[in-house]
Amino acid sequence: MILVGVALLVWGLGWWVNTRLAEGPRAQSRAMQLLVPVIFGATILLVWELLVRGLQVPLVILPAPSLIAQRFAGSLPILWADFVQTILKGALGGYVIGCAAAFATAILVDRSDFLRRGLLPVGNFLAALPIVGTAPILVMWFGFDWHSKAAVVVVMVFFPVLVNTVAGLNETSAMQRDQMRTYAAGYWQSFFKLRLPAAMPFIFNGLKIATTLALVGAIVAEFFGSPTVGMGFRISASVGQLALDMVWAEIVVAALAGSLFYGLVAMIEKAVTFWHPSQRS
Repeated sequence: MILVGVALLVWGLGWWVNTRLAEGPRAQSRAMQLLVPVIFGATILLVWELLVRGLQVPLVILPAPSLIAQRFAGSLPILWADFVQTILKGALGGYVIGCAAAFATAILVDRSDFLRRGLLPVGNFLAALPIVGTAPILVMWFGFDWHSKAAVVVVMVFFPVLVNTVAGLNETSAMQRDQMRTYAAGYWQSFFKLRLPAAMPFIFNGLKIATTLALVGAIVAEFFGSPTVGMGFRISASVGQLALDMVWAEIVVAALAGSLFYGLVAMIEKAVTFWHPSQRS
């Protein structure tokens, strides 16, 4: 029970330090904005380690962070192969195809009242379908390799990006569009000079939502059939072997990949929409 008391002490100390930093005079500085979450995360990991060891929690229930780190360091080749199969091939491939198809479809929807009234309601219905229902079908259609996982990702990211892009293209007011007509601007001139820039915050909102959906879709799709490589396959197999430290190592890889993926899209958004009020410091 000594370790449990130390864990409570560490949590209280970490909470006090973070509160002081977050409410201090330099709370808005860049250094403090990075330091506070780092201290908070380190506190959680340390408390986790102390509680698991102090309460003698079995490995099959919750491994200690040190055991996860040990498994992570000792399984780098396996984790890298799973990362390439699931993230670089399945998730990223499906993300690019799905987002590109959604953007092209949004332009068609924007130019056709029939598609706007017919496709979007159907799209909202299809977007609500559970992945556990569609993934097995797509795996049977496209095979057990990464192509079927990319197909699942395409289905998952297509409609969020489509809906956000269509909403963004309709963001401009009638007065702004009429003014472009007075300049004798055609559809594409008005599209590229007025409507597309105004739609960029909406488009990037859809792209950021799709980063998470792509990662989840690729991993879950591997539960329904995959070669002997991939994050979903590894998680499923490790759970069957009660190797929970390997499961958590794959979760760490997924979390890091998802954070980097989202951060990359956010950085591109900041560079493209620097003029938007949400990007002003």
